[in-house]
Amino acid sequence: MTQAAPIRVVVGEDQPLVREGIVRVLERAGFEVVGTAGDAPDLVRKTHAHHPDVVVTDIQMPPDRTDDGVRAALEIREVHPDVGVLVLSQFLESRYALDLVGERAEGVGYLLKEKVGDIAAFTEAVERVAGGGSVLDPDVVALLVGRMRQDSPLDGLTPREREVLSLMAEGRSNSGIADELIVTVAAVERHVTSIFGKLGLQQSSEQHRRVLAVLRYLEG
Repeated sequence: MTQAAPIRVVVGEDQPLVREGIVRVLERAGFEVVGTAGDAPDLVRKTHAHHPDVVVTDIQMPPDRTDDGVRAALEIREVHPDVGVLVLSQFLESRYALDLVGERAEGVGYLLKEKVGDIAAFTEAVERVAGGGSVLDPDVVALLVGRMRQDSPLDGLTPREREVLSLMAEGRSNSGIADELIVTVAAVERHVTSIFGKLGLQQSSEQHRRVLAVLRYLEG
């Protein structure tokens, strides 16, 4: 049986010690780090050169040390739509999450930088984004929920359906949602079907409807 090739990663982080720490965590978890970058332009260049499965980058990077990492991530997603992007942020800012997701939630993630310390959760997030899934930090999702406007298309959802959709926004599968809520997978599937119906997402594939539901949720 042929062993699957390791997931290839480019890491963008301007602090050498932090960058080395991320690289070591990824390599010990079985990922192949094919390139590192200390500034946003170099991150884009390394991505063009190596075409990894996923890019892991900080938001604040040279040259401007503002949102250079996000701007680089958006460029990468536009030029290389098959490359996943996981952005790490030191601050809780929902605007960056919405900018990253844009019109498609596939292959994108946004985590608070402090979550890198949870090695299992971090490496799972990298793997999920590399595979075309989405990951949003639960704290960011909670912030977005708090900012939802009135007359939202989500107003018709029950509290439980909102919980399910919130976990979908974090990138959870139906089985993962069931584990979190301590219910059966069948119960989660019923909630998901109801969510799709109430949001008018009756057509297209299951995965596409999940993405559209998440986008509707984030837009509030």
